[in-house]
Amino acid sequence: MGRHQFTYQWVARQFSWRFFSSYIPDKATPTKSLKTFSHIFQQCSDGRALNPGKQAHSRMIVSGFKPTIFVTNCLIKMYVKYCNVEYATRVFDGMPERDAFSWNTMIFGYVECGKMDFALPLFELMPMKDVVSWNALISGYLQNGDHQKSIDVYVHMRSNDMAFDRTTLAVVLKACSVMEDFGLGIQIHSLALKTGFDVDVFTGSALLDMYGKCKKLTYSLQVFDELPEKNWVSWNAVIAGCVHNDQFIRAVEIFKRMQKAGLGVSQSTYASLFRSCAGLSVYKLGSQLHGHVMKTNFCSDVIVGTATLDMYAKCKSMSDARKLFDSMPNHNLQSYNAIIVGYARNGQGIEALHLFMLLRKSDLGFDETSLSAAFGACAVIKRYLEGLQLHGLAVKTNLMSNICVANAILDMYGKCGYLTEACGLFDEMIRRDAISWNAIIAAHEQNDIRVETLQLFVCMLRSRMEPDQFSYGSVLKACAAQQALNHGMEIHSRVIKSGMGTDTFVGGALVDMYSKCAMMEEAEKIHHRTYEQTMVSWNAIISGFSQQRQSEDAQRFFSQMLEMGVEPDNFTYAAVLDTCANLATVGLGMQIHAQIIKQELHTDVYITSTLVDMYSKCGHVQDSRLIFDKARKRDPVTWNAMICGYAHYGLGEEALKVFENMQLENVKPNYATFVSVLRACAHIGNVERGKHYFLTMQTVYNLSPQLDHYSCMVDIIGRSGQLNEALRLIEEMPFEPDAVIWRTMLSICTLHGNIELAERAARSILQLDPQDSAAYVLLSNIYADSGMWNEMSQMRRAMRCNKIKKEPGCSWIEVKDEVHAFLVGEKAHPRCKEIYERLHLLFDEMKGAGYMPYNHFDELENEECEEELRNFAYKA
Repeated sequence: MGRHQFTYQWVARQFSWRFFSSYIPDKATPTKSLKTFSHIFQQCSDGRALNPGKQAHSRMIVSGFKPTIFVTNCLIKMYVKYCNVEYATRVFDGMPERDAFSWNTMIFGYVECGKMDFALPLFELMPMKDVVSWNALISGYLQNGDHQKSIDVYVHMRSNDMAFDRTTLAVVLKACSVMEDFGLGIQIHSLALKTGFDVDVFTGSALLDMYGKCKKLTYSLQVFDELPEKNWVSWNAVIAGCVHNDQFIRAVEIFKRMQKAGLGVSQSTYASLFRSCAGLSVYKLGSQLHGHVMKTNFCSDVIVGTATLDMYAKCKSMSDARKLFDSMPNHNLQSYNAIIVGYARNGQGIEALHLFMLLRKSDLGFDETSLSAAFGACAVIKRYLEGLQLHGLAVKTNLMSNICVANAILDMYGKCGYLTEACGLFDEMIRRDAISWNAIIAAHEQNDIRVETLQLFVCMLRSRMEPDQFSYGSVLKACAAQQALNHGMEIHSRVIKSGMGTDTFVGGALVDMYSKCAMMEEAEKIHHRTYEQTMVSWNAIISGFSQQRQSEDAQRFFSQMLEMGVEPDNFTYAAVLDTCANLATVGLGMQIHAQIIKQELHTDVYITSTLVDMYSKCGHVQDSRLIFDKARKRDPVTWNAMICGYAHYGLGEEALKVFENMQLENVKPNYATFVSVLRACAHIGNVERGKHYFLTMQTVYNLSPQLDHYSCMVDIIGRSGQLNEALRLIEEMPFEPDAVIWRTMLSICTLHGNIELAERAARSILQLDPQDSAAYVLLSNIYADSGMWNEMSQMRRAMRCNKIKKEPGCSWIEVKDEVHAFLVGEKAHPRCKEIYERLHLLFDEMKGAGYMPYNHFDELENEECEEELRNFAYKA
């Protein structure tokens, strides 16, 4: 923002100097004696030598010389050029007679020094105002940031039927571009057409800039093509307009045309081109342009250097950015801001804060951009204390009133997990924009306060603040986490009404929301409708199918993604590896592992954890351990995957050894860790260690046991035969037991033949889920084992009456890169007849060897039972 403001001030200043440099007073040529003083004053103005000018002024006073209006005007102009308005005012007040140049020079002097409160009264006192006077006041307000006042003065000028020139139109068009007032801009364009100024290169360049800034690039390009004469300002204006409208490739193409036209390159040309490279993230083109800069001797220019530095930072090449920063002969505030923002955006918060400290030690000071970037660095590395100190600095320097700084503080508190402070700051904010609302909504969503996330979104709508893609992204994430499908669908309808239905960012969030709400068909439709499928959208649809255990569909989308030439990232590979784990397709998993190594993603801790999990779930525990041992970084998820892998295969002792090593390396276990540890204890039947770890998670790690942990403890205690103690643990839980815990209890009762507790557990399960087939089957098995045939028959009849069927088992095998899936009793496989013939032969051989089917059914059902067993054998 600072750089843009500087540009406007510079342009306005150039306009003003143009007025007064070209203005020639209507006076006779002075005599030789008079010309001497005027010549000295003019030379002092041009040569920036104030002291000789003051000496000449003193000599003129001492000698008693009575200057003409021309000489006095030259003296006033000299003082004004040095911003010494006090001396200029004394000379002006002492003039017995003044002409238009005298008045205009003084108005310009006040404008140049930012004293518009003095410039306006002087303008109103001026007896005969000309176009230069009006232009000086209009450009003065523009230069000093009061753009609306600049427009108001122009309207007043036109209402007085005052003539205007090309400079008037150019300055007013510049004000329109700053305010993005397309309506007024197009009126000025009409006036230029009527008066013939539209073919003037000066006015035409201002028109190009106005249309570009007002997001009307088509009009800007049309004006450019119709200009009969183009200079480097025109070319730069249209290139800058393309960049402002995110048409980066077109900007580069116009630059090529500019070079063919034989025009040189300026600061602003390079600045726009480097912004194009940054927008496209094309490091190669950016580095080539950097070479071009060095050839054209712009390498010492701080503005071009800052634009180059910003390009490297946005292309994620912070090493090149830092080398350039260190090699720059001079630094300004903008170059410091560019490198600090670059480090913060690339996740290198410590480096960003270090450079902010260097900036503070310099004499450059800092602005809202520097401070906002420093808060962003604290947010990235979650440094609350440093953020708190910066908050104090913002209060001391009165930058808290700047909404960009306030939003950055709000974001920092949210990302550091200090939601109370974030809410307090938000409530104190006098002015809030869409970014403020986005920051507080995102803060609640990131800290898992999802209900309030939705409430804040409603408050945002009530405040008549229109949500943007980031607002929708945060609130849709909250809906996804809560699986709040109805709220998500309401927000989706609002997204469509707002015209963001095909937006890539919002589309990705919608795909994720519908995926997590198990609406995969709708998620797939949105994915295909999105204007441009981003990596977020692809990852959302693939991980959505994976989470819904539709692994084949997930792999299908992964294939489509590769066919379209989209490069997978670490999240994509992790989601696909998860499908390989679900399907136990270790062949595909190994291929993806090879691709990960080629892309040098194997050091990513997220990928490492998924690989450990995939190999262990595919039965390759040794490969899983090899990946685990070679991992450069291990987070709690990596440790959990290894512990869970051992526990899943009944290798309890190995699982507990890994857990002990995890503690030795000071990695804090979480809820998932203790679930795996307790399952390992259940596998090895070690009750005491199970109780020890159950107590440790509460006393040492301050983790309150959840239902999964209680279920594991019921299993551990129950397996040892202590059924009453297991029941007591269920009854003493701080929350109501779910069907999983009662099912665990029922399985233990089946193991130990405890009919009374089994009946109680089965009743509890059926109260929670009347359609649970496992309760009927397990209880009927207990009755059969105890010879209670009537009760067993009643259970089977109850299943038939209630139309409850046991979910058929499914198994699959991968043969020559093809997965063959089988359901119990299924006859859809193309080689079904051959498979059944082989199974019947095996079954007959088993019977011939003396193995008889063991079943709990009476003689009338033996034939049916045998057929079921054959089907079971087919499945196995």
